[in-house]
Formats: sequence, structure tokens, C-alpha cells
Amino acid sequence: MTADVDLTVRPPGPHALRERFLALDCRLFEAVATRHWPGGDHVLPRLTRAANHGKLWFAVAAGLAVTRSPRARRAAVRGLASLTLASATINTVGKRSIRRPRPVLDQVPLVRQLKRQPITTSFPSGHSASAAAFAAGVALESRTLGAAVAPVAAAVVLSRVYTGVHYPSDVLAGAALGVGAAYAVRALVPARDRLPTPGHPPAEAPALTDGEGLVVVANQGAGSADRVRALRDELPRAEIAECEPQDVAVALEKAAARARVLGVCGGDGTVNTAAEAALRHGLPLAVLPGGTLNHFAADLGIEDARGLARAVRAGEAVKVDVGRFSSGTTEGIFLNTFSLGVYPELVRERERWEERIGSWPAGVIGALRVLRADRHPLRTHFQGRPHPLWLLFAGNGAYHRVGLTPGRRSDLADGLLDVRVVHGGRRPALRLLAAALAGPLTRSPAHAAVRVPRLHVGGVDPGTLLAYGGEVTDVEADELTLSKLPEALTVYRPQT
Repeated sequence: MTADVDLTVRPPGPHALRERFLALDCRLFEAVATRHWPGGDHVLPRLTRAANHGKLWFAVAAGLAVTRSPRARRAAVRGLASLTLASATINTVGKRSIRRPRPVLDQVPLVRQLKRQPITTSFPSGHSASAAAFAAGVALESRTLGAAVAPVAAAVVLSRVYTGVHYPSDVLAGAALGVGAAYAVRALVPARDRLPTPGHPPAEAPALTDGEGLVVVANQGAGSADRVRALRDELPRAEIAECEPQDVAVALEKAAARARVLGVCGGDGTVNTAAEAALRHGLPLAVLPGGTLNHFAADLGIEDARGLARAVRAGEAVKVDVGRFSSGTTEGIFLNTFSLGVYPELVRERERWEERIGSWPAGVIGALRVLRADRHPLRTHFQGRPHPLWLLFAGNGAYHRVGLTPGRRSDLADGLLDVRVVHGGRRPALRLLAAALAGPLTRSPAHAAVRVPRLHVGGVDPGTLLAYGGEVTDVEADELTLSKLPEALTVYRPQT
């Protein structure tokens, strides 16, 4: 009788695969540890020490931040945000998941070894995660800057094996986690090139080759001196008048009376004032961002003097809608937003403090004072029915979500007002927070949002504060109307 022989080739089990992987990891570590890299003994240990606690990347980010390039500054912020997420993940989850001991240093030359050896577990590499996260974050905002940072990041990753503190698999896992962190940050806050392309209708505008006929009013209070110098270099025959904030409105009227094209350099409030002058005189508007937030310029896709000058030289322009409000004999326009309720009160509180302590601290103090005060919701009427509310926000065009908050518009000529209401209730802070985290088109007990071409609000007490275009004023009558001036303003915008 012949016995059956099982000739089936079975794959190795999980334990055997793990042993093979660890053996390969050790052989790769030994290959790097015993190999002499020209200049590596002097450069890589210093580089790995410089990257301790992210110091190297904070220095690179600072270098990017001091440049005049808005893209470089955004890349620095995105890189640091990615690094922060990667480091937090490594320290809270990564190091505790696999408690792998550090490599034995017998085969690592003494000149390469760190004076202070790490005491944490080996897997994954925190230095590699931070390096890859920062480089990937920068690259997702600017491929050019990412290409410049990538070799330094790769050298940091290599240095962790070269100095004997990590196995190759440690640094590969750390680098993969860092890149993942950068993409996670992009999912929350999309990079500028991933946002929808603004869909504005094109408009005819003068092509001013060297800037002759362009008169620009620059608000000195916005800290725009560098932008003004850059614009002079780009358009040498443009006339630029710099003035103090209180003189901006008068300077714009004088400039509009003699200009072919009215230009403005400042923040959103200054730009809104310039738009009023441009509409009165029937002039196209050239906007150079020079304030803190510059929402309108950002939605147009204008970042700096180079981009604006390119549009002015080529005569590239678009038409945009203008928001309008009226209450009794009081009228005004807004390019960005209009609001009633707690926000105008916050602006007033902030203005009381910002000259002494700065804009951001003043904003925090203003918010705390407004939300902690003993107050009642604003009394209004919609469609003949009483409707108490804490906040009414109306945007000139539909705002879309960027991360957790709605902050960008892809179309400034859609004919719509983006209206959002925070309903009245006992806890304004919780309701405002819920509305901030809600989507742009939701309805809930705390928040409602609609998009309409016109809105009528009744029952508003005269003297109620309203905010528009960076300004705060009072409601004159008990009725308020919001509407749109479709495609009323021509603004320069470089073609993408």
C-alpha cells in the first residue's frame, strides 16, 4: 500500500513573515550604519539635532513667513499645521502602539552617535514624521517651495538611521504618517489651488501697459508699505497717494475725479469705500490687498502686486455683484458681508480696545464682553411674524465651506444673498457656536440658512447696530431691505 504524500507548498505563517521582515530591517540598518557617506559624519548628526522638537522646521517656517509672498506664508502655516498633527499622533498613539527597542549601536561609528540618546521607543520615528509632514504640507500649497524643502526633509529622515537611533522601517512608517497628516490638514482646509475657480463674467477694462491712468489710494493704517513699493516697481507710471485711515474716503473721491482706473490698497473696509467711489464715477476698480484678512481680494484670486499688475497691463477684468441695504434714508453697499445682532456689537467693543492692545486680543475681549453681557435677542419680523434672533448674516454671494467654517466664494456674480440666521434663545454662545460649525444650507433649532436675491426685515428697533463693509452704523427705520446690484462693478482680475 502506498501512503499519500502531501506535496502542497504552504505559505509561511504570520510569525515567520514577521521574523523575515525584522531580519531584513536589521540588514538594511547595518548597511547604512557601516557605509561611509562623504560629509555625512559631520552634516547628518548636526541636522538631526537641529530637528529636535521641530526647531529646524520652525526656523524654515519663519524664513518663509518673512517673505513678501502670500503663498510662502500660507505654505509655512500649512507645514506647521501638518507637523503639529503628525507630532500629536506620534506622541499619543504611535509610540504606545509598538514598544520597539532602539537599535544596538555596536556597528555605528562613535563620531555619528548622538551625545544624548533618545529614551522613547523606536517605532515610529517622530523626527521623520515631522520632516515629512512639514515638507508635504509646504508642497501641497506650493510645489516649488516643497521641492526646495524636500531634500532637507529627506536628509533628516536618513539621519535617523545614519546616527543609529532608528531602524529603516521606523523612519518609513514615520514619514508615511507625516504625509498622511499633511493630507488630513488639506482635507480640513483645502489649499488655494483646490478651491473652485471663480466663475465671474468677463468685462472690458482699459489695458494700462505701464500703469498710466491708474490712481491708487493706499491706506497707511493697513501697514501696506511693502505692497505699495512692489506696485510702483510693477507699474511705474501709476499715481499712488498714501493717506491716513481717516482721510481715505476724501482721497478716493479726489482720485476718482482724475483717474481712468481707480485703485485701492488696504483691507476690506477700505476696499468697500473704494467700491462706492468707483460706482459713483463709473470706473473699474483695481484692488491690491493690504489689510489683515482681505476676503474680497482673496475671492478674486489677487494675492500681490505682481498679480494685480499683470491684470492691469492686460486689461483682464470681471464683473461682480454688489450687495445693498437701505433703512429709511440710510443706504449703503457691501462687497463681503452685512450683519445685525451680536456681531456689530462685537465690532464696536473691538474698536474700543484695538488701538491699545492690537486687533486679535481686542477681538477676543470684545467677544467675551458681548457674550457674557445680560442681553436679550434682537426683535425682528419676517413675513409678518415675530422672529427673535441673535445674529443675521448676509453675504454678497454664496459662501462655501473651507474646513470647519464657510469662508470663500467661488462666484461673485451669482445674484444671491447668502443669509444665515441664529435664532434667539437663552444661550447665545452655544447657539452661535452651533451655527459656526453647521453647513451653509442647514436648518436647525439654532440656525437657518437660505440663499435669496432679496430680503426684507421688519420690526427692527431704530438705533440697532448694523455692520457692513467694515463699518458700523445704526438702523434708522424699523424696516430694513437687503438686495443685490447684479454685475454692477468691474474689477481687475488676472486670468488663471
